[in-house]
Amino acid sequence: MHDATGNGWKPRALRFRVRAQFLLGVEGDRSEADDIMEMDGAMRLHTQHYGAGHPLVILHGLFGSLLNWNSISKLLGAHYRVVAVDQRNHGSSPHTPDMSYPAMADDLLELFEAEQLGSAHVLGHSMGGKTAMQFALTYPDRVDRLIVVDIAPRAYAPHHDDIFAAMYALDLRQSPNRSELDQALAQHIHDRAVRQFLLTNVVRDDAGGFRWKINLDALRDNYRALVGGVGTRGRFDKPTLFVRGEKSDYIQSSDEPQIRALFPQATIRTIEGAGHWVHAEAPTEFAQVVLEFLQQSRS
Repeated sequence: MHDATGNGWKPRALRFRVRAQFLLGVEGDRSEADDIMEMDGAMRLHTQHYGAGHPLVILHGLFGSLLNWNSISKLLGAHYRVVAVDQRNHGSSPHTPDMSYPAMADDLLELFEAEQLGSAHVLGHSMGGKTAMQFALTYPDRVDRLIVVDIAPRAYAPHHDDIFAAMYALDLRQSPNRSELDQALAQHIHDRAVRQFLLTNVVRDDAGGFRWKINLDALRDNYRALVGGVGTRGRFDKPTLFVRGEKSDYIQSSDEPQIRALFPQATIRTIEGAGHWVHAEAPTEFAQVVLEFLQQSRS
């Protein structure tokens, strides 16, 4: 499954049960506000905390939320103070028309100040990986080690207008239940795991119907920026790990020169048998690779 920050939506039905468990965040606490308010100045991102120790901030991808990372956050929370984040216009974080990577990097800086984090490890997947890269390049003193999951700093070709069209085609207010929403979405998206992932963004409204919890208009209007590259100002000269799925084409050999120019200490690890959703398709292997990297002696 791809999340619209790369160059192809290639849903796979394999490992559906495992992927659904991790992508939907079906286990664990669901600490989230029911209502999303427009910005009133500061961007106060919604977070969920796990464990104790050195801080590790986790950023989800497009159409996702911190709930998709619940199981991995618990695993990593056995070793670190995990701060899982809903990025702007996602989950229980505020809505705003702007969706640029510099703005999302500044959101993260505000979060660091609010959480009193002098510095932290930062991990981001896909869109979240681009936010993490932008943050590390802009505020390198605030990042100890950087983990980028299955995304490169380059721009990708827009390729998901059909996904937005399918989501806009849903008649949320008239559908009586989630089963009917799923049936309607199935007319456009055949993979059940993809549909269930997208429908995690649907919640009940005050009238008893449904509404999008994400700011779908902002995501659509800023989609070209989201598939664009990160700002290349400066470089991040600290340990950096790029994790890619063997079956994913998001990080290619042609990306390595740019990766190493911006992140000179970068290493690239490939998880066998996994696609773009590395953490969902190979959770044990993914957690092991991340922990090995974070627990290396500081240079």
